[in-house]
Amino acid sequence: MTLIRLTDIHKIYPPRARGEAPTAAIDGIDLEITAGEIFGIIGYSGAGKSTLVRLINLLERPTSGTVEIDGVDLTRLPERGLRRIRSGIGMIFQQFNLLSSRTVYGNIAFPLEVTGYPREQRHERVVELLEFVGLTAHAHAYPEQLSGGQKQRVGIARALAANPRILLADESTSALDPETTAEVLRLLQRVNAELGITVVVITHEMEVVRLIADRVAVMEAGRIVELGTSFDVFAHPRTDVARRFVSTVVAEAPDAETATALHARHGGRLITVSFDDDDRAQADLFTALARQNVAFTLVHGGIDEVGGRTFGTLTLSLSGEDDAIDAVLRAIDGTHIKEVA
Repeated sequence: MTLIRLTDIHKIYPPRARGEAPTAAIDGIDLEITAGEIFGIIGYSGAGKSTLVRLINLLERPTSGTVEIDGVDLTRLPERGLRRIRSGIGMIFQQFNLLSSRTVYGNIAFPLEVTGYPREQRHERVVELLEFVGLTAHAHAYPEQLSGGQKQRVGIARALAANPRILLADESTSALDPETTAEVLRLLQRVNAELGITVVVITHEMEVVRLIADRVAVMEAGRIVELGTSFDVFAHPRTDVARRFVSTVVAEAPDAETATALHARHGGRLITVSFDDDDRAQADLFTALARQNVAFTLVHGGIDEVGGRTFGTLTLSLSGEDDAIDAVLRAIDGTHIKEVA
């Protein structure tokens, strides 16, 4: 079931100074996000991803187009109706945005106080959330006494206080070290799996997408240029910007400089084979090598996993008769194998 639907969304900012042109931050986006999924939105700085996430709860109003949550067009709602919809959308931020004058308990309780929860129910909910995010022992600590990971867990608990259906995470791990990032991402997976909350993750880090996203949209210049399952985007990126992101976490075919160094170190003929768990390229390759009596050394690349599925790119140095190596190349689907010059 579609929970979030954006239709022909444009967001244009007026010129900052006389003589400048307006800025199209979002340029005609159509997007559907399914209830219960973890959806990643990735792009480099200036791609429009943070603007897009603010459009989902109308913290930014689109210049044109519609934003629907569960079939309700937010752009047509009066402020009172919009506040009701927003109460079902939690949000966490890169810089945590905690209230320094309040304890961990007080920060989590704050949105419940604002919405008028009775004191006893408020206390029960805060205690429940403290346990869920693993901060019961820090209930009376202040933000300045917490690590970055602990602050973000407070932010997540606060965002969950009003039992939202949607959680928006805007660069929520960018200020954290890798180990702490992994802990926060595991917590977001629990939020999704145990509470059934739809999570939308905005990031410029492909590793974040690899670890938790079911599907991903790749943004560039205010547009979605690639959309698919995380596995498909990793294993078979179709656009230059997606390939650049994938290359930050996945070993691909060697570039020209690397290929020259590999030739110098290993000799022989270099080939690169790409594969995933839906095809037989890897098995066919090793069968052909054995049949043609061609020796090989694995010199570059690797195997990765996304969403429980494997894919990879391997570069091998082959030693043997040229005719035998040519026979190996002919035995493999040409979309999966190429010789490295």
